[in-house]
Amino acid sequence: MYMPPQFDSKDPEIAEQLMRDYAFASLVSNDDEGFPYVTHLPLHAERSGDGFTIWGHCAKPNHHWRYLQARPKALAVFMGPHAYLSPKVYPDLARVPSWNYLAVHCVVEARLIEDDAGKDQLLKKLIGDHEPAYARQWMGLGEEYQHKMLQGIVGFELKVTSWQCKLKLNQHRKESHEAMHAAYSAGGENGHALAQWMERLKLGGE
Repeated sequence: MYMPPQFDSKDPEIAEQLMRDYAFASLVSNDDEGFPYVTHLPLHAERSGDGFTIWGHCAKPNHHWRYLQARPKALAVFMGPHAYLSPKVYPDLARVPSWNYLAVHCVVEARLIEDDAGKDQLLKKLIGDHEPAYARQWMGLGEEYQHKMLQGIVGFELKVTSWQCKLKLNQHRKESHEAMHAAYSAGGENGHALAQWMERLKLGGE
């Protein structure tokens, strides 16, 4: 993605937090005609040092897994909080509106997971992210039912070969930070999240 240097974060801890907090991602591959094919789905990301591995699955009727099988290189996009930026945050009038946002892009190499044990393991990662208490219910459903459900999906492990983390928060416009932080703090859920990230990055609201 387009990455002006002032927005380019190399911190894997920040990238990991965004991928875990905003786990509903977009997985992008090329179909058999070379056109981008996108599946929106929850993904589970884990960090090891500066690197990442991501797990997920799609329904078996979804052709995406076939595209990953044929062309393992893909892109996983995690979109963090985002919000409109009014030019009112600037002390001068010669300004235009903009949009601030946080995002992580991961270039990945896919490996399919088609055995029941492997799919069960990755499902437990996702369950642990979103509803840990459901693990007991899942285990109590019986092997026959579990097998039937597992046959309806194809899992995948996505090894991240490179990643970009973009934090677009007007870092280069210090004169806007105080008013921008106040505006986002008074806004909706996305605005509040951006204000909190500004505080973390020491861009206003200290």
